[in-house]
Order: sequence, then C-alpha cells, then structure tokens
Amino acid sequence: MRPIVILGSGLAGVSLARELRKLDKEIPLVLVTADDGAFYSKPNLSNALGAGKSPAQLALTPAPQLAEQLHARILAHTTVSAIHAVQRRIDTSGGPLEYSKLVLAIGAQPIRPALDGDAAADVLTVNSLADYTRFRERLAGKRRIAILGGGLIGCEFANDLCLGGFAATIFDRAKQPLGRLLPPQAGQFLRARLEQGGVTYHPETSLIRVERHNGGYHLSDDHGAEHQADLVLSAVGLQPAVELARTAGLTVRRGIVVGRGLASSDPHIYALGDCAEIGGLVLSYVLPIMQAARALAQTLAGTPVEVSYPAMPVVVKTPACPTVVCPPPAAATGIWHEESGSAGVRSIFADDTGKALGFALLGEETTKEKVTLAGQMPGWL
Repeated sequence: MRPIVILGSGLAGVSLARELRKLDKEIPLVLVTADDGAFYSKPNLSNALGAGKSPAQLALTPAPQLAEQLHARILAHTTVSAIHAVQRRIDTSGGPLEYSKLVLAIGAQPIRPALDGDAAADVLTVNSLADYTRFRERLAGKRRIAILGGGLIGCEFANDLCLGGFAATIFDRAKQPLGRLLPPQAGQFLRARLEQGGVTYHPETSLIRVERHNGGYHLSDDHGAEHQADLVLSAVGLQPAVELARTAGLTVRRGIVVGRGLASSDPHIYALGDCAEIGGLVLSYVLPIMQAARALAQTLAGTPVEVSYPAMPVVVKTPACPTVVCPPPAAATGIWHEESGSAGVRSIFADDTGKALGFALLGEETTKEKVTLAGQMPGWL
C-alpha cells in the first residue's frame, strides 16, 4: 500500500501527522525532510536568548522518538528534486518514493536583500534550527548586531538580543516597526518601548553596502550614513517555497494555490503552511497552520473537510512591549481608531458603518482584551 508522504518536518508537517494519527493509527505515513528530522517550534527561535535556551534545548523531540510517536518513517537529510504527478512518485536524494497522497509542507525561504560590498554574502538569515545554531555560534564574542527589517521577526530578534546583553539596531524601510500590521500610534508606541529596551531603530532606511572592517562590518545606508556592526542579520521577510510545485505543473501564484479542502490543482497533492495560498491568503502564523492541519487530517483520513479561518490574533513576542494584532480581512476597507496612553494603545479597525473588523493591542494591561475582541471579529476565510 502506497503511503501518505509529507514533505517537511516543521510545524505544518508534524502537526498534520499528529492530527492524522489521532484519526487513523495504521495508514502508512512517511515524512521527508532536508533537516535532521527533530521537531522544534520555529517561533521559539526569536526569543530563545530571553528564555535562556541554547539551540540544543530548542529541539523538543529527536527524530527517532518522533518517528515512534507518529508511527511513521522519517527520511532525514533527504532532498526532493522532482514530483511526477501522473505516476504519483517523487525523486529524492535517497531514491524514488511512491505516494498515495502527497502533502507539501515545505515552508518559505528568506528573501535576500540586494546588497553591495565584499561582505554581502556574510549577512545571516534564520529560517531553521540549523540556521539559528549557526547564528548563535557567530554571536560569540560579538556585541553590535545590525538587523535588516523591522517586521515581526526583526522586532522579536532585536528585543531578544537586547535581553541577551547585545546592542541591536534595526534598519527598516517602513516609517515604524510592524509597518504592515500596526496603525501609526501603535507603531510609534512599539518603537518607543523597543528603544527603552535598548533597541536602536532607523526608520525609512535601507542598508545598501556591507564591507568587512577590523573583524566586523562597515555598513552604508541609502541616506549616505555609515554604521558599524559585529554581525548582520537579515529579517526582511519570507517567500513561499513554490519551485518544486511549479516544475511539477501545479498552479502557483504567491504560494501553491489550494482550495478550501487544501488540494492543489492535482487532486492527489495538497499543501499547507507557509508555502500554501488558500483563498488568496498566505498566512505564516501558528494558528492558521493548526487550523489547516486539523482540517486536512480529516480529509486524508477519509472525511473531506474544508478549512475555515476565524479571526486569529497574532501574539508578537516582544517583552519590551506586549503586542497582539488581529489584522482585518485582506479586502476590508475602513479606518483605524486609536486610543493611546502611557500604559498602552488600543486600536480598532472599523468599516464605514462602525463594525469592528480588526484590532491591535499594545501594553500588558491592554492586551488582556484579546480574547474578548477576537470573538467579535469576522472570520478571515
């Protein structure tokens, strides 16, 4: 009997396997991963210093133990070069592998900024535990860390580095941190709290050149200013990993296009997580991934289920400024209504009838409203 094959051992792939095993203990299951197969929580990478965790401590379940828990084969350190949809077969570095159903949970890849200078290739990205291990190794003996990008991951890493005793500087094209998620007053409040926590923030600024200098790096920005750093980390964003799907002939836009049942343009191939585009949405957050995993597990176990997305608040891991954001639906029109004070900011996005469609809460007391407000928001899908 051909197995269900899941490509990827991150949160999406492992969550799907766990949910499937709750429903079916016997169906053959294989996980194929380019990593070592150990399970870890990727969101924990950006707050490990503050939590006092080493990279080794972030690996929650070693591959042999995970395979036993899932009653599955895990093919670690295995890459996939091609999908043959008609034959229902994939080509892997360990040889061909047939499947009954194939699930793409292959995540997203870091966007590499265009940089000049002899040290452009030295700029680090963190998109896996292996990346994070290298980052921590490179941190030894360093102090000044430059971060490209002031989005969710950039802010979390900057706050965490300052908690770990480093000096973090963010260079961001936007006018404020979390520019795509937060309205103006909330963004400025977050910036002030991050700066109080030791972060230096350069808005509307991009680095254009990175050069080696005295054991560290000399940085040039697009305003003509010069900066020094001991290490440079890029956190400018991720793009869904779609090339494998594209070369297999699957429909691809921003992500691998799937319907509400999470099937791609090939009925035997599914996708979820950071690589998938569902109803026009690409959502690289934990709660949507868990929703999709539960729905797809039921489908694979024989009961077709369509995924639905209620409003799902995003918790930003910035201890300097507790932050929760529930973005309005992608096509929503309206304006932000903001109330700010010394303790925090409460922002509500409402349409022209006054109906609340999203919110942003900043500050320890203010964020306590997240559950109540989330229940009042419209679903995303």
